[in-house]
Amino acid sequence: MAKSNKPVVWSLFAAGGTLAALLAPVLALLFLLAALGRAPELLGYARLHAFAANPLGKLFLLTVIALFLWHAAHRLRVALHDFGLRRDRLVAVVVYLAAGTGTALSLLYLARI
Repeated sequence: MAKSNKPVVWSLFAAGGTLAALLAPVLALLFLLAALGRAPELLGYARLHAFAANPLGKLFLLTVIALFLWHAAHRLRVALHDFGLRRDRLVAVVVYLAAGTGTALSLLYLARI
């Protein structure tokens, strides 16, 4: 039997989807409040920078960003297949490479904070 990488891809997809379902509405609300100038003091620049500078904060942010990216990559792969693009191997390489690049760039950026 041939080995498959599907369990790894599906676990990242499922974790990203669960995290997106739980956090995306909250993040949208917080960004909306910030755009309207009604953001709570907790979302001030100094506090958010301190959170992002903390190693646990960096790990949390990297996890959220990476799982969102991997979830989106898999969704895009499936959507392109549904739209009739049947070059699955090429699409998989492109979308997962984009997710991996985004994860690596996030790691690099967070390391510089």
